Amino acid sequence: MTSPMHTFAVPVFKQMLMALKAVLAQASTHAAAHSIEPDALLQARLYPDMFALAKQVQIAADFARGVSARLAGVEVPTQEGQEKSFADLDALLAQTVSFLDGLSASQFEGSESTEIILRPGTPKEKRLVGQTYLASYGLPQFFFHVTTAYAILRHNGVAIGKRDFMGAY
Repeated sequence: MTSPMHTFAVPVFKQMLMALKAVLAQASTHAAAHSIEPDALLQARLYPDMFALAKQVQIAADFARGVSARLAGVEVPTQEGQEKSFADLDALLAQTVSFLDGLSASQFEGSESTEIILRPGTPKEKRLVGQTYLASYGLPQFFFHVTTAYAILRHNGVAIGKRDFMGAY
């Protein structure tokens, strides 16, 4: 039996991370073809108070790993967040997908009612059951950062569209 929590987490994260991986490859090609310094895209942002493209990708990967790990009851893998190039971001996304591939559906059994504590021991501590954590926090956060990364690239002239955003499903 497949856990619905696994079904609504891991395949969704993988689909969008693989699409993001492809979009970043297109951005790298675009930069080379148009003699654009890659850092111009990697450090681009939609508004001055928003994170740059590279950080948006890092955060999306963090959410995919963190949400899945918490629901599967395993330690959340950490990344340094030092990715500085398209190749570095590609490697980060590949590592994240590999981590997700290592999680079994059985690890997610019962996670819909598991208590997840966000920011433990701080004034911002929040307690959520697994289903709420995934549906109302984890997935929306993840999609925000994936969408923002896509929007930054589109805004900067990379010829990508909805099919690129969605990837294979």
